[in-house]
Amino acid sequence: MGYVHVYTGDGKGKTTAAIGIAMRAVGAGKKVFLAQFVKGMRYSELISLSKIPEITVKQFGLDCFIYESPKQIDIDKAREGLDLIRNIITTNKYQMIILDEANIALYYKLFSIDELLEVIESRHEDIEVIITGRKAPDKLIDYADLVTEMKEIKHYYQKGVHARKGIES
Repeated sequence: MGYVHVYTGDGKGKTTAAIGIAMRAVGAGKKVFLAQFVKGMRYSELISLSKIPEITVKQFGLDCFIYESPKQIDIDKAREGLDLIRNIITTNKYQMIILDEANIALYYKLFSIDELLEVIESRHEDIEVIITGRKAPDKLIDYADLVTEMKEIKHYYQKGVHARKGIES
């Protein structure tokens, strides 16, 4: 039986946790689909993941995160991603589906929580689903089987350190 995980909160490590579980799944002979919502930049993890044939990664965002109101293209890209997930989640092609930054897509109303839950509900019963991003809505937290909140206690960003290649980007 597949479960639904949510990794949320203001601390660092949500995507990293999801990728770690993906690596564990690959080691157990599973195939993983990772959809990155809102993200469109070429992060270092994508270079590593592209070398692992059991992991498929698709991005559904522009070159930067949304910092103001989303534009129609942001909405269109997110909906493209949700539609693709809707099409593959009922198959047995992937045993794990990661919806990276889907919580941010929800926060910016690129699609609704009801649409997301409808897609998740349609999955094959053995598919594990992992959803990441800050600001997970209460309805998703209530629905999920596992919820972990990453809490920032201290971060060197506060001292002006920018994202470092291979660590944060």
